[in-house]
Amino acid sequence: MSATWLPPEQYAETLMKATAFACLFFTDEEDRPVQLRAVYSQAHPWQWPGGTMDPGERPWETAVRECREETGMVVEGPTRLLAAVYGLPGAEWPYSTVGFVFDGGRLTADRIAGITLDPAEHDAVRVLSPREWRAYMPERDFARLRAVLEARRTGVTAYFDAWDWDD
Repeated sequence: MSATWLPPEQYAETLMKATAFACLFFTDEEDRPVQLRAVYSQAHPWQWPGGTMDPGERPWETAVRECREETGMVVEGPTRLLAAVYGLPGAEWPYSTVGFVFDGGRLTADRIAGITLDPAEHDAVRVLSPREWRAYMPERDFARLRAVLEARRTGVTAYFDAWDWDD
């Protein structure tokens, strides 16, 4: 540790850089996860409504905005954090990633049928049991799904720190 204090703007340049995302996790009334198929990601095809935080935006605001943009659904809360997600930077992306997975609740069949996808981002909605989801997801994505399901079941927030860019 240096005995010399740096001005805040210089000190900030020495710190780790990270991007942040927030999303909403939904299930149907039988607790089967609802996921969207991304048109832009073959590596992570099945996702939850969410995205990168805009400047000045808080995580919950991001999750609600992204859900509305991607599905047409308006979610009001209550706010319940299911998981914190962390990933190290890699060759594809030079920053660490910090994420927040919020509980969006249980959706009725009518609400799921009413989802309106943004075709620039997603082209399908699926509702499957966790066992069925395994066949459609890379191992790391499925491990995150299991952690979020366990967090919802137990009420204990999950910490998932295996979301690295180079894995």
